[in-house]
Amino acid sequence: MDSVSCYLVRGLPSIREGDDLAAMIQDRFPLRDGDVVCIASTVVSKAEGRSRKLGDYTPSPRATEIAGRLDKDPRFVQAVLEESEDVLFDRPFLLVATKFGHIGVNAGIDQSNVGQGRILLLPENPKASADRIRWGLRTDCAVIVTDTCGRAFRCGVAGVAIAWSGIGALRDWRGKRDREGRELEITQEAIVDEIAGMANFLMGEGGDGTPVAVVRGLEYPKSGGGIFRPRDLDVIRDRLGEI
Repeated sequence: MDSVSCYLVRGLPSIREGDDLAAMIQDRFPLRDGDVVCIASTVVSKAEGRSRKLGDYTPSPRATEIAGRLDKDPRFVQAVLEESEDVLFDRPFLLVATKFGHIGVNAGIDQSNVGQGRILLLPENPKASADRIRWGLRTDCAVIVTDTCGRAFRCGVAGVAIAWSGIGALRDWRGKRDREGRELEITQEAIVDEIAGMANFLMGEGGDGTPVAVVRGLEYPKSGGGIFRPRDLDVIRDRLGEI
């Protein structure tokens, strides 16, 4: 693998509930076997009808208390709590674990490009979403559903994978040797996150209107590994209660 190309899929309309994303992508881009189709979670959510009215949420006492401390709409906080399996901490922002395992601020709920008084939830089951889109493609491609996420100890957000299909999440380097002949013992490369970051660099943020990118020329494992660290191995999460 000497080179990799990344292309935007242009000409997509505003996505609405019920839209067939696989068909819409194929109609606008000549996919090839082995391509990796990266799709922003926002359009997956819109196609799956995950837009909600803030007025549909009734804040609990806990949501009201957190909202007062964070200066947020208590209905928004209630939505975050309902989309979360666990609250890691609730100050100075809400860091939560979603029901499908992703850890992020505000459960990934978006208030951009959805209209006044509305919010957009992450896909309910992003893995099932990625599988469904991949099965709808006429070519043997991988699919990655992307989102942007902050990183501990670093400023800014970067593209990450919240689901994938037809590609392994990790490339395992353990057992291989470095140039000095030493055996690697720890390294597992998060290739779906690396690809998501590259795609997000092209997709842009806010009002760019280009939520799909195709990465071509990669050699990648078709299966294996997971990005979300198992709860019993997450030493950082265990220490949060001590902060």
